[in-house]
Amino acid sequence: MKQTKQFTAIIEREDDWYVALCPELDIASQGKTIEEARHNLIEALELFFETASHK
Repeated sequence: MKQTKQFTAIIEREDDWYVALCPELDIASQGKTIEEARHNLIEALELFFETASHK
């Protein structure tokens, strides 16, 4: 069964990119749009939890 977790996402513009940060886990990603940065951050968080569960 898949668990749902909520985390903070801070998205800031840096030049031509948007940087998305999850401060609770110190994980960041980026994208050309806010939506892309958010999507990439979610993907990075999913990969983080997937690898953490295999250890």
